[in-house]
Amino acid sequence: MVLLQPDPFLNELTNMYERTKEKGSVWVTFKRSSMKSKAKRKRMESAGEVIEYRCLVRATDSKKTISTSLSAKDYLRFQASYATVLKAHMNALKKRERKDKKKSAEGEKKPADQSKLVSKPNA
Repeated sequence: MVLLQPDPFLNELTNMYERTKEKGSVWVTFKRSSMKSKAKRKRMESAGEVIEYRCLVRATDSKKTISTSLSAKDYLRFQASYATVLKAHMNALKKRERKDKKKSAEGEKKPADQSKLVSKPNA
């Protein structure tokens, strides 16, 4: 796994999306992390030190894995850039064929409902 800076990470993520445009998938995960071992975190907590948590972002296309670590102040800028990358590559998605449940249910009910619609005069 390669730990990159945020901007090279986004460039490499764009390349991943380009490579998997015809066939394949890209998985992106966001995880809260302190980037320290569990023992070191315990020592810091017992000493009363503040632990700065970061956001670990990983992306993989099953052939290559890349990651980056973001501080809280960098996260908003990264999120905006990440959204731009996602919007640019959403056109590779395939539309799923769905059968509309309401339309198919109405199509089946219409012949039966037609006979019930005959109005009876009140006597």
